[in-house]
Amino acid sequence: MIEIHNIHKSFGDKKVLDGISGVFETGKTNLLLGASGTGKSVLLKCIVGLIKPDIGSVTFDGTYFTNNKLDIRQEIRRKIGMLFQSSALFDSMSVEQNVEFPLKMLSDMPKDERMDRVNFCLQRVGLENSNKKMPSELSGGMKKRVGIARAIAPNCTYLFCDEPNSGLDPLTAIKIDELIAEITAEYGITTIVVTHDMNSVIEIGEKIMFLYEGKKIWEGTRDDILDTDVRELNDFIFANRLMRDAKKIEEEEEEAEQNSQNKE
Repeated sequence: MIEIHNIHKSFGDKKVLDGISGVFETGKTNLLLGASGTGKSVLLKCIVGLIKPDIGSVTFDGTYFTNNKLDIRQEIRRKIGMLFQSSALFDSMSVEQNVEFPLKMLSDMPKDERMDRVNFCLQRVGLENSNKKMPSELSGGMKKRVGIARAIAPNCTYLFCDEPNSGLDPLTAIKIDELIAEITAEYGITTIVVTHDMNSVIEIGEKIMFLYEGKKIWEGTRDDILDTDVRELNDFIFANRLMRDAKKIEEEEEEAEQNSQNKE
């Protein structure tokens, strides 16, 4: 579990995060949702320690992280896996070498154990026998899978995904969403996904925090997001015609059910 407490962050005169607090639960896909420029990625960077908040704190499973001793912060960082928006694979390294990289940096595993772990992670993301391929030989979806394999290779406790569906076709995006959700549940990871994709919300939004102009203005699940009365959230959700149609169908079904009950 990750807890954030009253996070504030400004860059010069621009207030980016304005007093955000919340809890990200273990074993669930926790989504940071909002339009571009609402502070989602900045909040993520504050949580993992890439940016220091002006005010506020972060705890990982009860351990204070912000401004704690360097050795404690480093211990927590070793438990963090990161899936970057662009996958951020090393172009000069093979798939195998990319996945092995954090194991070489963060562990004392001998070579044979590292290879066993690499092969296991590649198999888990459906890329067995792809060890020797180079990033230039991979599709966008395959690169994301390699990124996930690399993120979970050190047996991470916390998984952070920044716009994991960026640049992917809808079918591949759904598969990546499903893979992230499966791994989260299977290994009991605390996963935080930054997204503005409503497909991801519907597919894997077990817990959702909606940001607007640097503030948290709504929190809930995919089951109740369509029934909110928060204007800013509704404007965001129903900007998509498909979502407007889905809402209309839901309302028509509820009305038909109500009429049927009244007749009885």
